[in-house]
Amino acid sequence: MLFFEKKGASETPWTKQLWIYDLRTNKHFTLKTSPLTRADLNEFVDLYQSGNRHQRQATWSADKPEGRWRAYSYDELVARDKTSLDIFWLKDDSLADSDNLPAPGVIALEIVEDLEAALEQFRLIAADLQT
Repeated sequence: MLFFEKKGASETPWTKQLWIYDLRTNKHFTLKTSPLTRADLNEFVDLYQSGNRHQRQATWSADKPEGRWRAYSYDELVARDKTSLDIFWLKDDSLADSDNLPAPGVIALEIVEDLEAALEQFRLIAADLQT
């Protein structure tokens, strides 16, 4: 998710820090068997500090490399190749040890389940739009 504030034009960048919460790495969500739930977002909601953004604390550091909440300064962002926001810092366990991957048949069945669930959702949307 990205959150923006509407501000007027400025010669200097308004952005001082970009906060990122990594919910992708080492998490496995599917539409049917393991859907994303509100509980999966509780840590993010607590860390986001919507009422007082200036008190945010990162959970990532060199001492805590598994922390999912991290801030990047403007200078760090613009120094990236093409200022890419495709940012990863957590070690993906599935890439480090391919023995942990499910069997190809299991992966294929999960893909089929996800596609069938998505198709069913589109059918419901299409039916609602026709009424």
